[in-house]
Amino acid sequence: MSRELLKALMILTALTLTSCSNVTTDQYEATALTSYIWQVKYANDLTNDSSPRFETFATTSLLNRNGLKPSGAVTGPDDRGLWWPALPARPTVNEVEQRKKLAQESSQPELLKSVEYKLTYGVGSQQRTLPTNYDVYRQVVKAYPSRTPLQLTLGVDDNSVEKAEPGGN
Repeated sequence: MSRELLKALMILTALTLTSCSNVTTDQYEATALTSYIWQVKYANDLTNDSSPRFETFATTSLLNRNGLKPSGAVTGPDDRGLWWPALPARPTVNEVEQRKKLAQESSQPELLKSVEYKLTYGVGSQQRTLPTNYDVYRQVVKAYPSRTPLQLTLGVDDNSVEKAEPGGN
């Protein structure tokens, strides 16, 4: 096989593997699951242990839909337009110590915040829910009240929504 043909074949393969699909729809819902999580780190040496163990204690979550205030929202909207649940109970010293193994130290409980974005869209009678990102969530929030058609750019193997833009056919 010639070097030029091999090079062209490699470029074509790379383009095929990284290509994205486009879908236009006016049936969509964006969700953002906001969560608070209490976590404690355990290790024989908290500063130098290369593989500490992390334990999750209480968590609370709240499902945001299309930017509307969900029932149960305690704070928000924040500077990203998200609503948040009540804080979970901080683990007690007894709870932290109960999970400690022999010769281990424990860190102070740390409150983590996380957000998981998803987009559900329909084309014809088919409906899919895929992971997405903050930018897509915000685009859907802006388009939702008027049901403006959106052109969605799907990720590799159509397993995520990477981009949403107003427009369509």
